[in-house]
Amino acid sequence: MPRRSQFMRVIGLDVHRTFAEVVLLEDGQCRSAGRVELTAERLEAFGGRLLPTDEVVLEATGNTAAIVRSLRSHVAQVVIANPLQVRAIAHARVKTDKIDAAILAQLHASGFLPTVWMPDQGTEALRRQVSRRTQLVRQRTRLKNEIHSVLHAHLIPRCPFTDLFGRKGRAWLAEQPLPPDERCGVEQRLRECDRHGEDLAVIDRALAQATLQDPRVHRLLTIPGVNVTVAISLIAAIGEIGRFPSAQKLVSYAGFRLMGPTRFRQLGTT
Repeated sequence: MPRRSQFMRVIGLDVHRTFAEVVLLEDGQCRSAGRVELTAERLEAFGGRLLPTDEVVLEATGNTAAIVRSLRSHVAQVVIANPLQVRAIAHARVKTDKIDAAILAQLHASGFLPTVWMPDQGTEALRRQVSRRTQLVRQRTRLKNEIHSVLHAHLIPRCPFTDLFGRKGRAWLAEQPLPPDERCGVEQRLRECDRHGEDLAVIDRALAQATLQDPRVHRLLTIPGVNVTVAISLIAAIGEIGRFPSAQKLVSYAGFRLMGPTRFRQLGTT
């Protein structure tokens, strides 16, 4: 990683929920530049006061993408630091917002800042949709497991039908002898399951429409065992595949270990 020019000005931001502490590194010296409120208007005004040759550095956090979008048109570069690796490199006995911002600026200026890739807005939107879909699936699974637990607690035998939550399974479930309060709880969970199912259908349609013409999806669908949902999830997670210098880097990022030209296994398994 190249060392930055000593004449370049680096702005370090220690980002919080509603403000960011600002430190300027110029001519090898750090000085505090106060705080900036994290609203669109204040960030735009702050960016207008920066120089086109400035480089801004901040850690990856929940509102990083919005901050980067607000500032990158005003400066030469906005760099996102990997917070875990920054903490592993820089140990400060005294921690304040100003010190944290100064550490980011100094690491970037010296060329030792561990950075992370920022996805484009399309990939961000895809990731949000995939994340919401995952949450809905987990919530629906939890509700179904709770219904199974109620049946188990009252010694109800296994459903004779393949799908307890299909038409025949639900008809069988309605005939089982449950206390009134448990019956009410089961019916409530069934209604929630149905609502989650409707929300899932909406998200699946939106994902399909967003990626219908994406050649990456069609290419992934040629892999045995990869369906549309898996293909879209992979694209959302990987983003720009060209950022990985090798196949090994890609599978490591995904949590797998390459075993050979066509074989890999998930890390942490035997």
